[in-house]
Amino acid sequence: MDNKKVLLGMSGGVDSTASAILLKQQGYEVIGATYRLTDDENFEKSISDAKYSADLIGIDHIVVDYRNEFKDKVISNFISEYSMGHTPNPCVVCNKNIKFNQFLKTADKMGIKYVASGQYANIRENNGRYYIVKARNIAKDQTYFVYSLKENILDRVIFPMGNMISKDDTRKIVHDAGIKIYNKKDSQEICFIKNMKYTDYINANSNITFKAGNFVDTKGNILGKHSGIINYTIGQRKGLGVTFGKPVFVVDIDYKNNTVVLGENEDLFKDKLKLSNYTFINEEYDRELNKLTAKIRYAAKEENVVITKENDGLLVKFENPVRAITKGQSVVFYDGDILVGGGIIE
Repeated sequence: MDNKKVLLGMSGGVDSTASAILLKQQGYEVIGATYRLTDDENFEKSISDAKYSADLIGIDHIVVDYRNEFKDKVISNFISEYSMGHTPNPCVVCNKNIKFNQFLKTADKMGIKYVASGQYANIRENNGRYYIVKARNIAKDQTYFVYSLKENILDRVIFPMGNMISKDDTRKIVHDAGIKIYNKKDSQEICFIKNMKYTDYINANSNITFKAGNFVDTKGNILGKHSGIINYTIGQRKGLGVTFGKPVFVVDIDYKNNTVVLGENEDLFKDKLKLSNYTFINEEYDRELNKLTAKIRYAAKEENVVITKENDGLLVKFENPVRAITKGQSVVFYDGDILVGGGIIE
C-alpha cells in the first residue's frame, strides 16, 4: 500500500480544494475523488468544479460512483426516519457509510493508504493511540459529523483543514493558486435535496402515505387536526396551520397514535435522553464513562452530562435541561477537545 498517496474527497468547494493544495505542498501524491451520489444535475456541477480545480493544482481527478450505496444507506434512512416522526441528520449517516467506510474501500482497491476530507477537524496521536479532536477554528468545527468513526482507521485519515484559523485564510489559499472558485459559497442544504421541500422529496421518492391526525396538548386533549406527522419537528412553532391565541410549539410526535403534541416553550426542556445505538471512538471511554460534555445538534451549545449504562443502552443526564431534544438527531460527547463518540437519540 502506497504511503505517499492520498485519496481526497473533492466536492468542488473551497475547503476540499484548499485541502488538495495543502496536501500537495506537504509532499503527498494527491488523487481528487468526487462522489456521484445521485443522478441530480447538481452533482454534475460538483464534478466539473472539482475537475477544474484538480487540473489547475496539477493532481489526478476521478469520479467514484456511490449511487447505490447512497440510496441504500442514506436516502432510505432519511425517508424511514421521517416516516416515524423523527428528524434525521443525513450528513451523520453519510459520513459513517460513504465518506469514510465506502471511501476507504475505494482507497484499498487502489492500493492507497490515506484518505482525506476537507472537514474542519483534527487527529491527535498519543503513545500509539489516535483521537479525533476539535478543529483550531471552533466556529467551523465539524467533529459532530464524524463521531461514528473508530480509532482503528484514524491512522489512515487526514483532515488538512484542522489547523486553519479562519475561512478567509482557506479562501486565500485557493485564490493564491489562481482558482476562480475561491469565493464559492458554502452549501447549507441537504446535498440530495435542492430547490424543494424535504416533504416533497419524500412524497416523490416513497410510497408512504402520511395521514392527517390530531394535535393534542400535553394532557392528551384534542386541539385540532394536523396534516401528517412528516410536516413537523420538535420545537417547531410556525407552519402549524392552526392558531391558539398564544405561542405553541411541537413538543412531541407520537408515531404510533399519529398525534402531534403541542405545548409551551417550557415543555421543550428535558434533562435526559436514551440511546441504544451508540459509538465510542476510543474503547477507553466505553469502560470509563467519565463526566463529559454533550450537544444534541450541530449548532447547539455543549452541556455537562453524566452518562450511565442502562440495559443495552446509555442514559444521558444533563446538568441543566436542554431545549428540543429530537428523536433521530445525534447527541455527541466530548472530553475537553477530544471527540468521544455519540449516538442517535431515541
